[in-house]
Parts: sequence; structure tokens; C-alpha cells
Amino acid sequence: MAGKGTPPPSSHHETAITLPETPSFRPPSYSSTFLKTLKENLAFRARWAEINGAMGDLGTFIPIVISLTLVNGLDLGTTLIFTGVYNVVTGALFGVPMPVQPMKSIAAAAIAEGKSFGVPEIMAAGILTSAVVFLLGATGLMRLVYRYVPLPVVRGIQLAQGLSFAQSAVTYVRYSQDFSKGKSGSHPRPWLGLDGLILALVAFGFLVVISSIIDARNAAPEEDEEEARSRPASIRDRVMKFLGYLPSAVIVFVLGVVLAIVRKPSILSDLKAGPSHAHVVKISSESWKQGFIKGTVPQLPLTVLNSVLAVCKLGADLFPAREFTATRISVSVGLMNLVGCWFGAMPCCHGAGGMAGQYKFGGRSGACVALLGLVKLVLGFVIGSSLVGILREFPTGLLGVLLFFAGTELAMAARDMGTKPEWFVMLVVTAVSMVGSYGAALGFVCGMVAHVLLKVKDLHPRRLT
Repeated sequence: MAGKGTPPPSSHHETAITLPETPSFRPPSYSSTFLKTLKENLAFRARWAEINGAMGDLGTFIPIVISLTLVNGLDLGTTLIFTGVYNVVTGALFGVPMPVQPMKSIAAAAIAEGKSFGVPEIMAAGILTSAVVFLLGATGLMRLVYRYVPLPVVRGIQLAQGLSFAQSAVTYVRYSQDFSKGKSGSHPRPWLGLDGLILALVAFGFLVVISSIIDARNAAPEEDEEEARSRPASIRDRVMKFLGYLPSAVIVFVLGVVLAIVRKPSILSDLKAGPSHAHVVKISSESWKQGFIKGTVPQLPLTVLNSVLAVCKLGADLFPAREFTATRISVSVGLMNLVGCWFGAMPCCHGAGGMAGQYKFGGRSGACVALLGLVKLVLGFVIGSSLVGILREFPTGLLGVLLFFAGTELAMAARDMGTKPEWFVMLVVTAVSMVGSYGAALGFVCGMVAHVLLKVKDLHPRRLT
């Protein structure tokens, strides 16, 4: 008999219920998040078009590199290696076709001065420019500049740069070039030949046709897969589909390399295996002075306006899902040259023109520029500076065609100006910016003054009418 305090026996077999352990929450590790972001940034979003997009910025890169190499003694192999690293890193970090371009004002000053503005002066100008840009970005001042500079002023800088590219492109196509002197030739380009006018016009027509097909395909409404399968494809549809997937810029560039070899077969025997010998550039006090006066002063406004502010604006237009901050881009420009210029690599920056060109030819992700960077690294380590022989013989008419498309794509970013005052401010900036080596700075000042005056007029319309 059960005791008074003993519970009554149960006829059922009692089983203990064991609750599952609650797993402890583990936030994703930083390394896994970083690797996931890296994978997304380097994904081939546009598939094979990413390869085509990588060619979109070569119209500015190749002529300037050749000129600096032949005129000022720049080490091409070192530049290829460092710019290759820049391409890979920026592609991985930004996830868009963020270009790596030469600092054009520094290059223009160096080519114009010749041997008197050599590698030490070029590197000093690049280091000083990048130090200022890096400080503006790291301290947050560049973010304030980006916030308060009106859009018409930035669009004016973009339009001026785009028209400048297009103008240089037409010069490349129409006249013979001598990059060893850094100047355009005065003789019109012959119609026939391996670098003739007909070749450039055919390449231009080819790119126009392919680009129009791609633009029409992207603008067309998406068709249901079942409906597309049920509808028989005509011969015209098949031809258009085939042409739309052609890597047009790659074809033009490969054609140029083949023609360069045909024009001078001996350049193959001039190729030498191995990279350039890395060394630290010695910069004297006089080189620092000349680099600052002749290189940094004209380059700094262009870098701030076109390489940072215009890139932020254009990036937001082309990739609205991505975040572009003036701080990140400024720091990126600064770090590139604060490392590479000490070893003789060409001063580089980002640029709205390069982004527009790469986007025009199909670049949609960081894989576009990362792939270009890998090609530069391979060429820099395998044949180094001896590659200049091939680049020297590359048909400049084809370079002009590639540059023209990059310039027009950048200029078309200005089409979003909706009012007459906005157009006026933009055109003031454009007109002033295209004159002289300090044009970008003067254009910026004139545009800001015009913008402020128009705002004052709007505040007191009755008094001023």
C-alpha cells in the first residue's frame, strides 16, 4: 500500500521528455561575409560581355603609356604590374567596372616638357596629388564637397571630358600620330594601308552596328520563355542574336595587335622574357618642386572633379543598387599612387570616362576590370617593358575609334539636365573647362558662380525683373 506522500502508481509507462537544446546564435564571421561580397563583386554578371567591357578604356590608356614610355622614360613593365594590381583590387572592392586611368594633366605636362620633366618629377606630382586627395577623403572633407557641388557643375565636367575624348579620337583617326614626340602629326592619314582611314571607318561602323543591336536588345521588353520557344525564330532574329553576342571591342583590339605584328614582324624577336627590375625612385627637392608646380597644380582639380565627384554621380546613374561614396573613391585614388609611384608606376586615378567606356562595351561588374588587371599582370611579369614595341605599332586609328565611344558615352550622361538654368550652368562649365591646362578648375569656379547667381535671382524675382 502506498504511503501517504507517495504518488499513486500509473498504469502507463512514463517517459522523460527531453527538449532539444537551443543552438546558440552565431553571427556570420567577417571572413565569410568578406568572401561572399568578393564573390558577388567578381561575378560575371554580363557573362562574356565583361571581357568586351574590359577593352573600353584602352583608348586613353595605351596612347598615354606609350608617350610617357618613349618621351619620358617611364618603365612600362612596372606600370603594367602596378596598374594590374590596381585593377584587380578596385574590381574586387567596388564590384563595378571602376577604371584605372592615367592622370592626364600630369601626363600632358610631362610629354610637353620632354626629358626635363622625367620620371622623378612625374612620380612627385602623382604622390603629392594623391596625398591631398587621400587627406580630403580620410577626413570627410571630400564628402562635403560631393554633397554641396550642384549636379549641373559635375555634368559640365563630364561633358567637357567626354567631348575632349571624342575630339582626341577624331584627331587619332584623321591624322598620323607620333607618340615618341607626344604630338599629333600634321599629315592626314592615308585612306589605304594597315593603319589607314578605311580601316578605322570600318571598325567604327562595326562598333556602331553591334552597339545599336545590344542597346535595342536591352531596351526591348522581356519575353516569356515559353512564348519565345513557341515562336519560330527567323533568319534575321538569329543573325541579330549572333551579332549581339559578338565581343566587338575585343575583336577590334585583337585585330590591332595582329596588324601591329604584320606591320613590323621584327617586334616579336624584340620581346624579352621577364619583368622589369623594381627599384625605388629617387626624388630630389627640385623634382618635388617642379612636380608640384607643373603637375599637381593642374591635375588636382581634375582629379577631384572627374575622378571622384563625376565618378560618384555616373556610378549612381549606371548602378543605382550600388553605393558610391566620395570617401571610398578618394582613399582608393590616394592609396594607389602613394604606393606605386615610389617604384616608378605611372600616376593613376579613377575616371568617369573610363567607366562610361567600359559600361558601353558591356562591363557590369568588378570582373570586367579584374580580368583586365590579370592580363596586365601576366604581360608585366612575362615580357615587361619589351611590350612597347607592339603598342608602338598598334594602329592609332583603331585606338581613336575605341576612345570615341568612351567619350560619347560619358558626354551623354549630361542628358538629364531638365531646366534651362541647369543647361546654362552645365554649358558654362563645359566651355571654360575645355580651354587650357587649368580649364577644369576655372570651369568649376565659373559654374559655381553662375549657379549662385541664378539662385540669388530666384530668391528675389521681383527686385531683379
